[in-house]
Amino acid sequence: MSDHDPDRLGRVAVSIRDVSKRFGPTQACRDVSLDIRAGEIHGILGQNGAGKSTLMKILYGLHAPDEGTIAIHGEPMEIRSPREAMALGIGMVHQHLSVIRELTVWENVALGEPGRLRSSEVIAETTELSDRYGLYVDPHARVGSLTAGQQQRVEILKCLWRNPTIIILDEPTSILSPLESRQLFEILRRISITEGRAIALISHKLDELLEVTDRITVMRDGRVVVTMDTGDATPARLAREMVAEDDIAQRLLSLIRDPKVAEAPGAGTDGDQRARLLELRDATASASDGRRLLEGCSLTVRAGEIVGVAGVEGNGQAPLEYVLSSLLDLDAGEVLVHGRPVDPAVPGSMRRAGVGVIAGDRHASGSAVGMTLSENIIIHEGLRRGVTRRGFLQRSGVRRLTRLLIDRHRIKASSPAAPFWTLSGGNQQRAVVARELYDHPDVLVAAQPTRGLDVAAAEEMRDYLVKVAGHGAGVLLISTDLDEIISLSDRVLVMSRGRIIGELPRHEIDHERLGLLLGGFDDKAGESKVADTV
Repeated sequence: MSDHDPDRLGRVAVSIRDVSKRFGPTQACRDVSLDIRAGEIHGILGQNGAGKSTLMKILYGLHAPDEGTIAIHGEPMEIRSPREAMALGIGMVHQHLSVIRELTVWENVALGEPGRLRSSEVIAETTELSDRYGLYVDPHARVGSLTAGQQQRVEILKCLWRNPTIIILDEPTSILSPLESRQLFEILRRISITEGRAIALISHKLDELLEVTDRITVMRDGRVVVTMDTGDATPARLAREMVAEDDIAQRLLSLIRDPKVAEAPGAGTDGDQRARLLELRDATASASDGRRLLEGCSLTVRAGEIVGVAGVEGNGQAPLEYVLSSLLDLDAGEVLVHGRPVDPAVPGSMRRAGVGVIAGDRHASGSAVGMTLSENIIIHEGLRRGVTRRGFLQRSGVRRLTRLLIDRHRIKASSPAAPFWTLSGGNQQRAVVARELYDHPDVLVAAQPTRGLDVAAAEEMRDYLVKVAGHGAGVLLISTDLDEIISLSDRVLVMSRGRIIGELPRHEIDHERLGLLLGGFDDKAGESKVADTV
């Protein structure tokens, strides 16, 4: 396809008719019909488990439909694999990064291409694409050294390198900063309008879809509820269509109007009088290649409070999570729980000390997607002890325990033996939370807890954090969502270059000052400390 194809603008590029898909007893899609036109950005909205990702994976050849038909540019097609989809001009940028961290950018871009390739040509083409679309990234850089936002750029470059006429993006901004999201939207507008490409944008963010799309399709319980022009859509209407319950819709709307979902516990009290549950003192840590990840990082979390950690992604938030998960050792400094030193180099030491962790990447370190729901639950040492007899796991006990947590946390799964990958993102997150809260940790580290969740599931997750703090535990909230940080936190800490450069108590939180700190400007020191990646 040429860079500009005005003749195709407005024509139907994808026609999906009466498509259904079932996974065991779970009906993921039911008689779905949908058109996506060339030159438009078509938003697909719905709660987690609504069927939107399954539908797009069918279009990309990752799943075969049980019923229904798909036509591409008017021609009926049976798409049996991603390779066949790519041959038809369909590209997909997945929610969970599929880059190979050990390879360079250009090697990832060309990965899977048949035949022999000249590295110089691939590098030149990658550089040209990067410059043309503003997806600036060094083609020689090893992907594992890049921030999450930069790795997302590599995913998009991989897609554009194959010059698709139809592009599917599954929650592309879930790991991007607000600035990176705006830049992505500008790129999407350009390639849809000036290049005539059809873009399907899956998202749970109402404001995002209202800003960037031309039309929006709302899915619920595997069905298409409505398709409307974006100009006719409002947050109120989309929320009602998405959940179909007025009382829930009102709760969602209150979230849209005001991101504050609850008063943070302990607000207005003298925080210094509360017990210090978690302390980091001058914590310093390095990567295996010698890069400094944490640099004299110090913080305190007290009983009954939520402490928010904000910062440009790549400035030490993930290493902080890894230290508190016993996944990263310290070069210097110490970690204390209840005033007692804990060695994070010892596997499981933080958990045994009373620290639970909701992992920032539930697939990379928070779960094992190839295992069952039950197996993911009993990864937790404390839960495993409760269903073991004479050193052997008792299957009946494992099933009972999983059923208990399914009911308690409203996890939607066909059975305790359901493969974890068959659960929606929201239900995977509920399972992780159920596991981490089971033995009532004294400190809960919640890293990006609402990333990739729809607004209802995100509100539920925030409620969990408030309740945990309300029962006297300390919560360390690591998030790139500033509204989330501001609305929930008693105190906000700002990270830059692996250390805490500023702290704002709840009553002093000011967007302008917070913005300066996020930019790496330490207003107390009176100098700029630009928040480069660590």
